Amino acid sequence: MDLSVPVNIKEVTCPICLALLTEPLSLDCGHSFCQACITAKNKESVVCPRLERSCPVCQTRYQPGNLRPNWYLAHIVEKVKEVKRSPWKHQKRELCVHHGEKLQIFCKEDGKVICWRCELSPEHRGHQTFTIDKVVKECQSYIQTERQKILKGFNEMRSILDSEEQRELQKLEEEEVNVLDNLAAAKDQLGQQKQCVRELITDLLRRTQGTPVEMLQDVIDVMKRSESWTLKKPKAVSKKLKHVFRAPDLSRMLQVFKELRDVQCHWVDVMLNPVNTVSNVVISADQRQVKVVHACMFRNLDPRDFSAFGVLGCQYFSSGRYYWEVDVSGKVAWILGVHSKRNNPNKTKSFVGVDFDPNANHQNVCSRYNPQNGYWVIGLQNEFEYNAFEYSSSNSKILTLSMSVLPHRIGVFLDCEAGIVSFFNVTNQGSLIYKFSKCCFSLPTYPYFNPWNCPGPMTLCPPST
Repeated sequence: MDLSVPVNIKEVTCPICLALLTEPLSLDCGHSFCQACITAKNKESVVCPRLERSCPVCQTRYQPGNLRPNWYLAHIVEKVKEVKRSPWKHQKRELCVHHGEKLQIFCKEDGKVICWRCELSPEHRGHQTFTIDKVVKECQSYIQTERQKILKGFNEMRSILDSEEQRELQKLEEEEVNVLDNLAAAKDQLGQQKQCVRELITDLLRRTQGTPVEMLQDVIDVMKRSESWTLKKPKAVSKKLKHVFRAPDLSRMLQVFKELRDVQCHWVDVMLNPVNTVSNVVISADQRQVKVVHACMFRNLDPRDFSAFGVLGCQYFSSGRYYWEVDVSGKVAWILGVHSKRNNPNKTKSFVGVDFDPNANHQNVCSRYNPQNGYWVIGLQNEFEYNAFEYSSSNSKILTLSMSVLPHRIGVFLDCEAGIVSFFNVTNQGSLIYKFSKCCFSLPTYPYFNPWNCPGPMTLCPPST
């Protein structure tokens, strides 16, 4: 029986014991009672079976033999008991408050669970509806994905904290080794001075015990040794640590980590463009790696000729957001970022299709790489000199960048609409290296890579590696 329509509980309650009917028996008047309750009332009928009794509710006369089982009520009672055994609130939530039908449909527009009659009503007509089972599966899948993201995020945070811990412990161990080495050197120095003093005392005692001639022999040398000797105090070792531990700013680390995760959502699989590449560089077969063929051959080149090492990506971007990562570990020089070609009749093409002005007065190897010439790049030269190449109305500026952790892997983020090019030190938990803002990309923008005059390769990393 369907109990979607509410049942009047009085109809299934015994008027004598006021509990749910048990083995209900009904009278001709329509009232029903538990078999045990009405039988107890009819004990006198055992002596006189034909003695009439009165209905306990309406006082209608009846014969005890006319009591009949009410299987219909018994079935309803069982259903009511089943409902009571399950949480009533849960049962109530699964029924439509308007129609009493089971809620089995989800309306996407209204974000509500409805019944089939609601779906046909004008309020929901024409809306996108789905079965609850389908929506539940999608929600479970979404929750599982989010759960994996959360677990991954916390695992990465633990990894960051572990690396910070190892870094601090390494600094402490290096300082400990340095202090112990200084103490050992001081101990050796004092030991040597102690030996010299012992030899001098021994010599003086030997002379005092000898003849006058022996005592005066080379006495001037002995006196000079005695007068010139002074105690050389060893270098003092400070009790204070050079590197004082400061707990990392977790809020800042989380912010940096979140910024990196946000831009990594736009990771694209950038490939190197081998078209028109000359013999200066070689690109791997999978188009992910570029390196100089013979670096030693180019050491005496004019700095302007280093553009011949530049390689563009296969993809170009005119709108949207894009991110990629480059492995530069093992290199002592490189340039990377983005390049937007400019329409300038005075410019000529380099060997790999990158424009530059041959008449420009370049003061050093990187001065051409500035936004005025369509470059938004950073670079490394001489192993430890990190630079960003900016441009102002007055002159080009080469900015020196400080790195607390040397980057082995660099992330590049391009936002065409916002005019932003950002560089992230993925090696250092994704800290921001430098950001170009208010960039003007008049033409399509290409990823730019330059291994420079350095034999180590630049390698493009596949997404999410």
